[in-house]
Amino acid sequence: MKTTTEYKDYILEQLAFLGNVTCRPMMGEYLLYYDGILFGGIYNNRLLVKIVAHNQKYQMPKAIPYPGAKAMYLVEAVDQRELLAEIVSETCKDLPLKKTGNKKRIKQ
Repeated sequence: MKTTTEYKDYILEQLAFLGNVTCRPMMGEYLLYYDGILFGGIYNNRLLVKIVAHNQKYQMPKAIPYPGAKAMYLVEAVDQRELLAEIVSETCKDLPLKKTGNKKRIKQ
């Protein structure tokens, strides 16, 4: 089942107050970036984030986005904006900036 436009729009609305969250369609699903950092995606109406050291403390369940892919964390707290923002921010601390130009990312 591919992600519905309504679910994608809801997730983007929940993430909007973070600022600079972008979404890129990919084969019926969506990749999500925060400040140029690919942190996760929306797959089958589920928000998944990459597994990194900084987000393990949230004890999210693992899920496979699509057959053959690496496991990611399933974010079940999509209705809790502050927690969602914290999860995204913490996830991005361990991920590289998308390689476009000479931008440098400062680790917080």
